[in-house]
Amino acid sequence: MNDRQLELAQIIWDYHKLNHQLQKSDAILVLCSHDERVAERSVELFKASWAPLIIFSGGSGSITKEMWPEPEAVRFGRLAVAAGVDPERIILEDKSTNTGENIQFTRRLVESSKLDLQKFIVVQKPYMERRSFATFRKLWPEKDVIVTSPQTSFTEYLSKYSNSALSFTDVVSIMVGDLQRIRIYPARGFQIEQEVPAETISAYEELVGAGFTKFLVKV
Repeated sequence: MNDRQLELAQIIWDYHKLNHQLQKSDAILVLCSHDERVAERSVELFKASWAPLIIFSGGSGSITKEMWPEPEAVRFGRLAVAAGVDPERIILEDKSTNTGENIQFTRRLVESSKLDLQKFIVVQKPYMERRSFATFRKLWPEKDVIVTSPQTSFTEYLSKYSNSALSFTDVVSIMVGDLQRIRIYPARGFQIEQEVPAETISAYEELVGAGFTKFLVKV
């Protein structure tokens, strides 16, 4: 990646981040993935008493099915227990394979368990904050939601969070793919509408033209 591409990716990163202020909530809903630092963030929030319950949601996604032999939620739950979280304060939803299913399957689990949960802190990767918020608001609109993520800068994320299984280029391609979904998924009924600034659209189009297309969906 060259300096221009990093500059464009920073624009998209900044758009994806919502910078919500934390509030006391009924549950921490973790949208699991390849990024185990999301699990670490949820433990941090739990230990700071932002919510008394953690729900880990995630089966085997398109990336993690090639990385781990177990569902994402199982792996994240084990990490939380190892970090000192009481297993009785953890609920696992281990069948979902995308963000929409994370919300839908968690909703069914909460409703079938007759849990009275009104306010959620959703924990996700930094560049998926906005998409997660839009999906939650569409699929579970009667609940309150705040979105947060590991507290890190874009350059730190690229240097520390990418690995042999997920390169710098992959991370930026995922960010580009998530922005595409923010733009097209409302028409498909998957998310609420959100305004995308012209500068962000231009950055997206230039990165697509440069070949960051691995995680785009067909339109």
